[in-house]
Amino acid sequence: MTSTSRPSRLAPEIAARLRRSPDGLLPAIAQQYDTGEVLMLGWMDDEALHRTLTTGRCTYWSRSRREYWVKGDTSGHVQWVKSVALDCDADTVLVKVDQVGAACHTGARTCFDADVLLKEAPGGDGAGSGPAVADQ
Repeated sequence: MTSTSRPSRLAPEIAARLRRSPDGLLPAIAQQYDTGEVLMLGWMDDEALHRTLTTGRCTYWSRSRREYWVKGDTSGHVQWVKSVALDCDADTVLVKVDQVGAACHTGARTCFDADVLLKEAPGGDGAGSGPAVADQ
């Protein structure tokens, strides 16, 4: 059963705007509200988004466990919702949160600090030169 077959209490006017993946999910990026630090990416279906919007706590759909999970219920590493926004295509949700403790299941503050592929683009002047591309 996919998450799309689960009933949802999401407001119809919001649900109508969403562009979901074939399995009924939207990527949800969690970002620390005051620093801009990107913390993690999770997945939401309509009901998870509804719960996030109405409870003030991030609720995600676990693709592996096939169930909802509220960030912090077992770990204590709660995400208090500050704002929720859709991107321009309505296919990704940005949730600005106040993260308590680690966001990553590994215990790290963010899921994006362990395997940095490029720290600063060549040139490093911020002028938009972009990363170097290897000869083809």
